[in-house]
Amino acid sequence: MSTLTSRMQAVQSPLIPIIGELIRNNPGTISLGQGVVYYGPPPEAIARLPEFLADPENHKYKLIQGIPPLVSAIAAKLQTDNAIEVDEQNSIVVTAGSNMGFMNAVLAITSPGDEIILQTPYYFNHEMAIVMASCRPVLVATDENYQLRPDAIAQAITERTRAVVTISPNNPTGVVYPAEALQEVNDICRNRGIYHISDEAYEYFTYNGVKHTSPGAFPHSQEHTISLYSLSKAYGFASWRIGYMVIPEHLLVPVKKIQDTIVICPPVISQYAALGALQVGANYCREKICAIASVRPLALDSLKRLEGLCTIAPADGAFYFLLKVHTQLGAFELAQRLIQEHRVAVMPGTTFGMNKGCYLRIAYGALQKETAVEGIERLVRGIQSILAAEK
Repeated sequence: MSTLTSRMQAVQSPLIPIIGELIRNNPGTISLGQGVVYYGPPPEAIARLPEFLADPENHKYKLIQGIPPLVSAIAAKLQTDNAIEVDEQNSIVVTAGSNMGFMNAVLAITSPGDEIILQTPYYFNHEMAIVMASCRPVLVATDENYQLRPDAIAQAITERTRAVVTISPNNPTGVVYPAEALQEVNDICRNRGIYHISDEAYEYFTYNGVKHTSPGAFPHSQEHTISLYSLSKAYGFASWRIGYMVIPEHLLVPVKKIQDTIVICPPVISQYAALGALQVGANYCREKICAIASVRPLALDSLKRLEGLCTIAPADGAFYFLLKVHTQLGAFELAQRLIQEHRVAVMPGTTFGMNKGCYLRIAYGALQKETAVEGIERLVRGIQSILAAEK
């Protein structure tokens, strides 16, 4: 029998299920791995479900772009929270999660062999989507604090480049890109005739007075900016699979073709719940984020004990820290030992494209304060113990 090959052989396998299996095989492990929040949707979201069930027509397919009340609520939110005006130059498309929005964008703007620029460390599903589309991710390293390097981005652009991707607040580093750097990248994209894909899933997760900026609000940005949003983090909506994208109007037809082929329409029951969530508004998440914010200084205090063993860059957003561990061990081997020997799970940096050196991503948004603090303590003790034995 001949061996069949496909484009999927070039796509990395996500490590989250592998880490999950290690956790299941080591009961009592505290997970600082997957990037989810500790809370669920607001009651107002659940209260919308009877309205969905009351109309038999809701069990049929609905509009590809999303149900009109939700699209209107998103437009109001974008204007209030992101300073993005929705008009004849752009369109909202509701998606089955922000990852689907990214896939829609990649397929709409590329042909096989085209290039999309990612910042390293990158979000692994972005890199996977680009490869799935038979395109090439071009990796541009961020600086020592994981901030953008616009000059390096400009130098990486070729005739095959179709977009530059930024994620702010960032997964996996937790950094927030300043408005000036995002403006510079957005200007580069406009001047070079390519798209700026801005992933803003963590838009509300900022600390220490740091502000989030939406590139789609910059003057003259509508024609080349694709903005991606998600309810998964802010509203505890991970399994409901609702996100949305703001795209230039000229991309609406190709995006609708893609979405109609893959999902037809986002899950309608989830769209009703999303409408309830957005009508509550961002104050719901901000109250919850206060609890996450209270974990940050405690985690940082514990991590200070790793000075000399690890480097931790400043991070004022999302709910991640990215540790550079000064060791000869590989990141996956270290993560595996932390689970098996110290009952704490983190994500190895290799899944985010950090293949030179040993990096670990810590996620602290999914746990109550006491559990998160205990998990960080186990991590600190585990790294100290493993590295001491290495000497």
